[in-house]
Amino acid sequence: MRLLTEVPYPDLPSSFDVGPLTVYWYGVMYAVGFLLAWVLGTILAKRPGSGWSTDQVSDLILHSVVGVVVGGRVGYTLFYGFENAVADPVSVLRIYEGGMSFHGGLLGVLVALWVYARRARRSFFAVSDFVAPLVPPGLFLGRIGNFINAELWGKETAVPWGMVFPGAGDEPRHPTMLYEALLEGLLLFGVLWWYTRRKPPVRAVSGLFLLLYGVIRVLVEFLRVPDAHLGYLALEWITMGQVLSAPMVIVGGYLLWSAHRQPSTIDPPAVARAHVRAHPDQSVNR
Repeated sequence: MRLLTEVPYPDLPSSFDVGPLTVYWYGVMYAVGFLLAWVLGTILAKRPGSGWSTDQVSDLILHSVVGVVVGGRVGYTLFYGFENAVADPVSVLRIYEGGMSFHGGLLGVLVALWVYARRARRSFFAVSDFVAPLVPPGLFLGRIGNFINAELWGKETAVPWGMVFPGAGDEPRHPTMLYEALLEGLLLFGVLWWYTRRKPPVRAVSGLFLLLYGVIRVLVEFLRVPDAHLGYLALEWITMGQVLSAPMVIVGGYLLWSAHRQPSTIDPPAVARAHVRAHPDQSVNR
């Protein structure tokens, strides 16, 4: 029985026209997310003793954009849409229609950060610690894009804020994309931004990001309807999202624990560069 207190879904258009061009909100969300990452990265770089310049932030964000887009789309194809990609290979390129995997994007970003760290002669975790607080605003906007597209809805519910989504039947459902926007986006950003101001040891920020995101995603998956072509993977409650997020909890917890067990606030390659500048006639082992 449908509640009278349900919140009506606004049924927003997934795109709008600008002259002859059709602009998709999902793509706009990604673009704004990358812009916010650059702005926030610039703010972090201007903190005293950050060791980062605005030019380095721009280069890092460019690497990250490539990693997110390529990794997110490839990950979605492998984890969620392989059969569709085989039937329609061109669909892999239609990012504006939705279908980006966070876990694939994460793997893509990790590769991009490794490449950047090698080029910049920085430690990988010094780079990932810098990037981690810049990610949640993009996650927030991505989930808003899911909401506009009326996708990734939750299970049927009797809560007063349940919504009837187009194509999801006549019963109110959990707006799980909004749950994730608030938790993965705003809450995670607030915690990480606050944590970075405490000058945590190397690896700690990366570990906290992985741990919190993994826990949030595992919990929200209990309310979210799994992809129809995948369903539950086991026990009628385990989803692909939980399987991919559980290792994040383990790795994140270990990184956080080990960072505080053997704390270090030094980026070893940065120290090596400073040594070379101070003693150009001496070689440094790398």
